[in-house]
Formats: sequence, structure tokens, C-alpha cells
Amino acid sequence: MTLGPSILERLTRARGDLRMGVPVVLAGGGESALAVAVESLDPARLDALRGFGQPELALTARRAETLKTPPYDGDLLRVALPERAALDWLSALADPADDLRVPMKGPLRPLRDGSPALHRAALLLAKSARLLPAALLVRVEHPLALAADHGLTFLRLDEIAAELARLSPLEEVVAARLPMAAAGAGRVHIFRPEDGGDEHYAIEVGRPDRAAPVLARLHSACFTGDVLGSLKCDCGPQLRAALAQMGEAGAGVLLYLNQEGRGIGLANKMRAYSLQDQGFDTVEANHRLGFEDDERDFRIGAEILRKMGFAQVRLLTNNPRKVAMLESCGLKVVERVPLKVGLTAENAGYLAVKAAKSGHLL
Repeated sequence: MTLGPSILERLTRARGDLRMGVPVVLAGGGESALAVAVESLDPARLDALRGFGQPELALTARRAETLKTPPYDGDLLRVALPERAALDWLSALADPADDLRVPMKGPLRPLRDGSPALHRAALLLAKSARLLPAALLVRVEHPLALAADHGLTFLRLDEIAAELARLSPLEEVVAARLPMAAAGAGRVHIFRPEDGGDEHYAIEVGRPDRAAPVLARLHSACFTGDVLGSLKCDCGPQLRAALAQMGEAGAGVLLYLNQEGRGIGLANKMRAYSLQDQGFDTVEANHRLGFEDDERDFRIGAEILRKMGFAQVRLLTNNPRKVAMLESCGLKVVERVPLKVGLTAENAGYLAVKAAKSGHLL
């Protein structure tokens, strides 16, 4: 028995470190590096990192497209940090907010030699911490001793690869009765992942028969739409319409998944909104930030439904990807139930992009 943290716990600690601007130590393939998220880096730590060697900036291939620099590693770009480059130069490469005002960021010197494995892991960690996917790395020697001397989290790639790829197991914490205006009698179930990540909620309307297909919706959290009534999207109307339809049917399950902004987090979603004000659509804005079209993981929904005893669903959605993901996880989708509500003059363009670029059936 040990009191020390497991690899899962060290990963959670590493995410917190990156959000606070604290470097982590990564090791694998005979190499090791200090890695820090650009978004939370400060000038003092940048200077300290330079004391260990030549820093290298890692960006996603999506961000590289905007910077018009070839990502020689395929899914990511490695750039040598110029000797006199300051933090504002790094921030400008990581954050597209001023791309139109200052389009020229270079000249950039892409790196081709060596393995990008440490850089790839750093970007995955930054994404999972809901930070901009941009990391600064400095190759170091004696990583275990370095981590111990400076109190830094140490991670080996062979330990974290499987953990970053798998879905963290979810356990139900509590459930309680909640009468709702839209759907009448119901219960709210709280599910918590093992890795200390965001909790997810299941709103059970009525008493759904576990032996029959349940009317279900996988609804990703949308603070702006669900709470503030934003007219930029159709999320709020979809949430209320789904609950109302379950109330009329007498039974159903709405999963409220904390995957704000298609999985990039609320801060990055607001960055995307700022880019949309510059004329970019939803997908283009995500790409300029360095993200994919959709970073959500719908395996979470499948796991919760299984935990609740459901094997078949009638899925309220316009998104074929949700259907495919549930079926790939072993749940049977007996029917896709359309949910076409919330069209406004303000979100017509947004919905058109969802149909044209994300395959939504509108």
C-alpha cells in the first residue's frame, strides 16, 4: 500500500500545474523535457526555462494552418524559440486574437529532427486542462532528479498514453428527486469521473422502463445558451424542447455533459466568439485557436446510460456523430428523433455551418 499519487492522480495534478503556469517534467523514448502551457506562462518562468537550454514551441497542425507554416510532424508543429523572443511573441503565436491586426508572426523556424512525442503529450495535456493548445518545452537531463529538486510533477509517456486516450470511469455520487417545470417529476443523478475531471448530470424524467428504448438526449453544457438565453446558438431551445418532449412522453433521460464549447471550455469558446466577430464561422474559429471542429467525447454519454441500466435509446438529436458514437460503444439507437427548434435571425448562419461542415441534419 502506498500513500503516493497514482498515475491518474499525477495526471490530474499536472493539469492543475499547467493551469497555474507551473512546468511538468515529461520523459519517454530516451528523452525528457520541461513542459509548460504558453497561456499561463509568465516572464520569470520563461527566463528560468531558458536557463536549461533552447526552448521549443509546440502548436497543433490546425494552428499551423493559420500561421501558414508546414507541420512537418503531421499533427503538430515544433518551432525553435528565437534567442530574443519575449512572452508576447509566444502569446501571439498561441492566441489568434490579433491575427488580423498583426498577420506576420515570423520568420518561424520549424524543427524536423528528433521525436515529437513529448511535444504531442504536452499539447494533449494543455487541451485536457482547457487551455490553448500551445506548449513550450525545454529538453533536460536527469528528469527524476530535476522533478524532485524543484517539486515538479513527473510523467512518463508510457504511463500516461493509455490514460489520455481512455475514458475515465464514472461513478454515480448521488441522486435526488427534482420536480421540473418543463418535464414534471424527475430525478437528477450526479456522475463523477475517477480522474477528478468535470462532473456530468443525468436528468431522469418519470420512470423510464430499462427494458425498452428510452427517449434520450446527450446535451453538452452551453452556459451562454442554456443560462443566458444567447441568440447565437440553438442550445437553450433544444434543452427546453427536449425536456418538454420527455415530459409529454412521461419518461426520458437528458444527459447534461460538461463539455462546454464543443469540448474546448468556456474561455476558449469566448475566444472563438471573438473570432466570429472578426468574420470567421464556428469551425474556422476553432481551427484558428488550434482545436478540431469538435473536441467532445460522447463516450461519456454511453457510459452514463449503461450505468443507469439502459441498452437501447431513441436519441433526440440532429447530429449523426452522436448516433455513431453511441452505437460504437455498444448501445442500440433504435431511432433518431429530430430536434429542430430555435432558429433565429442571429443564429441562421451558425446553423447553416453546422449543417454544411459538421453534418447536422437540419
